Amino acid sequence: MPPNSRTPVWKSIALALTDDIARGRYQTGSKLPSEAQLSAQFGVNRHTVRRALGDLADQGLVHARRGAGVFVAAAPTDYPIGKRVRFRKSLRAAGREPSGKLLAITSRGADAKEAEALDLAIGDLIYASDGLSFADGQPVTVAQSCFPAARFQGFEEVHRKTQSVTETFAHFGIADYTRAWTRLTAVAASATQALHLMLPEGAPLLRSVSVNVDADGVPIEYGTTYFAGPRITLTLAAEDV
Repeated sequence: MPPNSRTPVWKSIALALTDDIARGRYQTGSKLPSEAQLSAQFGVNRHTVRRALGDLADQGLVHARRGAGVFVAAAPTDYPIGKRVRFRKSLRAAGREPSGKLLAITSRGADAKEAEALDLAIGDLIYASDGLSFADGQPVTVAQSCFPAARFQGFEEVHRKTQSVTETFAHFGIADYTRAWTRLTAVAASATQALHLMLPEGAPLLRSVSVNVDADGVPIEYGTTYFAGPRITLTLAAEDV
């Protein structure tokens, strides 16, 4: 390692290969360069490359075939960002089986950003729901969504039962809702995000901050979602450009 480097070289190589897979440079089932080729590419010994590949295998991104090499185990799932974002419907359309895990629901006062997004006063009561989403059993997002408590009295009980934002909204008489706006940013995974998403700390994530509104344009959900970069490719339909 260079004297001032804070990231182990093997981890840097793992992140570079993870990014290559996320960008589609290596498709599902395709073979990665050999250890010798990667050693030459990154200017390191084979032991360092082997540790990086082992990290990718631990994430479920690659698998080794004895005597044949290392192959990509999973390609990123296309996930559309548009006016009507429905997680489970979108993943099923991509041929993946969706599931979710509710981590926590808390009631608290809205901070400045949450209040502005939901058209509330700072300190107004909201429900904050934290959860994980999975595609084929593999974690793909960790998220927090905030809902105005005055609009959704009894939200916690209903949401724990439905485990679905769409079904929870339906319970409160909201048959349809649309995305008012979305902001996307590339970030590095924190220690807790990496733990939830089964990625190395510092792995690339896509952060989506968004607001959903009801049929009258009233904000009903303010959410921040972190997508596992190696496992999700966000797409935008032509009509939403």
